[in-house]
Amino acid sequence: MTAVHVGVFDSGFGGLTVLRALLPLIPGARYTYLGDTARLPYGAKSRQTIARYAVSSAKFLEDHGAEMLVIACNTASALAMDELRASTSLPILGVIEPGAEAAREATTAGSALVLATQATVQSNAYLKALQAVGIEATQKACPLLVPLVEEGWIDHDVTEQVARIYLTEALADAAKTGLSPSTVLLGCTHYPLLRPLITRLLAELSPQPITVIDSAETTAGKVAEMLHALPGRPSDNLTFYATDSTEKFQVLGSRFLGQPLPEVKLLDLGG
Repeated sequence: MTAVHVGVFDSGFGGLTVLRALLPLIPGARYTYLGDTARLPYGAKSRQTIARYAVSSAKFLEDHGAEMLVIACNTASALAMDELRASTSLPILGVIEPGAEAAREATTAGSALVLATQATVQSNAYLKALQAVGIEATQKACPLLVPLVEEGWIDHDVTEQVARIYLTEALADAAKTGLSPSTVLLGCTHYPLLRPLITRLLAELSPQPITVIDSAETTAGKVAEMLHALPGRPSDNLTFYATDSTEKFQVLGSRFLGQPLPEVKLLDLGG
């Protein structure tokens, strides 16, 4: 049986946490990952530009044989899914809805708290998705966490101090609105690398237990459900493309994937 071909797209490295979660769930798939590193950060671009970038990347993956597209980018998932779905007939999944569905299942009492980048927070995509499944939520932009993760400071004292400040402020802001989060949703694909730290800090800072939900993990689980009827033969077929700095991508990407990356191919998608 031919292995199903899954195309995974992100503006950079963070989406590799989604791929990392996919590998053990669907080991028989063939994977092509595209990191649009030449044009990041997407969060500083207009919605129209983000959609254009995302559609061009999705088209590349489809033209190279992908049978399903995973948009492992919170900004593109928040701002470009309508354009992406209109551009292809392939099954396509972003990271917002799976995270919201997981939060609905986990939030038995209280509310949810979303930790994300500034661009994702400003889009209100998670708040809308959570509201659609009946969950009240607050959100907190944590802009310093991404560069700290990319610096490799996962267990650094500075990262712990920054995360503690963000979480303290987030819980205080939620309390001011009368909400008491019982679920924290990691709304950025860099944040899974900080999940142990965030879980530990929440246990110190919150008077009630808080479940931490990894949107990369929940997205991978949803992909596995969608492809359940399409098992493939065991395959370690992994292909990686980056639109800039392939050497940096190979080194930094290994931290996100949790294993060494093979050759990363340079791709020019234009401006």
